[in-house]
Amino acid sequence: MKHSQNPERSERRALTGVILFDKPFGLSSNHALQRVRRLFQALKAGHTGTLDPHATGLLPLCFGEATKYSGWILDAPKTYHATLTLGQTSSTGDGEGVLNPGRPFLGNEMTLNATLDGFLGTQTQLPPMHSALKVQGQTLYQLARAGKEVERTPRAIHVHEIRLLSWQEDQVVIETKVSKGTYIRVLAQDIGIALGCGAYLSGLRRTATGPFDLNEAVTLENLEGMTQAQRDACLQPVDSLLAGLPRLDLPLTQGRSLSQGQIVMGNFPWPESLYRVYAKNQFLGLAEPDATHSNLVPLRMMGDLPSLCFQESGTL
Repeated sequence: MKHSQNPERSERRALTGVILFDKPFGLSSNHALQRVRRLFQALKAGHTGTLDPHATGLLPLCFGEATKYSGWILDAPKTYHATLTLGQTSSTGDGEGVLNPGRPFLGNEMTLNATLDGFLGTQTQLPPMHSALKVQGQTLYQLARAGKEVERTPRAIHVHEIRLLSWQEDQVVIETKVSKGTYIRVLAQDIGIALGCGAYLSGLRRTATGPFDLNEAVTLENLEGMTQAQRDACLQPVDSLLAGLPRLDLPLTQGRSLSQGQIVMGNFPWPESLYRVYAKNQFLGLAEPDATHSNLVPLRMMGDLPSLCFQESGTL
């Protein structure tokens, strides 16, 4: 018996690009992805790292060929505006847990700034039980909800920047740029311990991810009010995900060979680096030199380049 095709799936498009999405409060990263994917009718989609349902802000979403390169943004530093409530602690590190009284904060702005400066640089952090990290196939938050606590391995993180934005009574707002894998709720708890009063994370907004800024992002309401053409006009190109990597422009014949999975010979100015590779201004994908530094090896190439773009008489 022949099954009828899913009408929703049949309407999906082989769309490629990146949308900078301003995720609203209460929506998980996956639910946000599915909502936006339906609006774009995209056949293939993925997000670039989990943002907690109770956090808001920048969540780059990838469509089509862009999903191949999402890992580079997943590993990129991220910037947050975090609100800390002083004088209380939380069983989960944020406002969703059981709150317990700490001590009044008796310091001043100088105390706050000096304490924050102490968190700059490389340090270790113990992942919280209320997190999406998996241990033996189960997420930590599932185990925590079942009343279980398991041993966790501290991980190295790096705080690139941290500064005080505002302080009013027991509410402190900081801006911090951190490495992949940093839990801001744990950072908030550690700051509370260092201040001697206790603290928990009462608000979080991601303002930057790698080269992307929240000012460029669109909200769900924005997207819902647009036509499909207007939505498509918001898409960033695939190579925007790789903006921090050096660009290498190749002659057309070498670009054709590389895109077909062949090794290309040549002299490369940054022999230890990955390259964003182009031919006639067309992004072809990622490549890297081999051990001899005289051959360029295709690493991850675009799969939707039109065949005509490699005709000598045509253009890229």
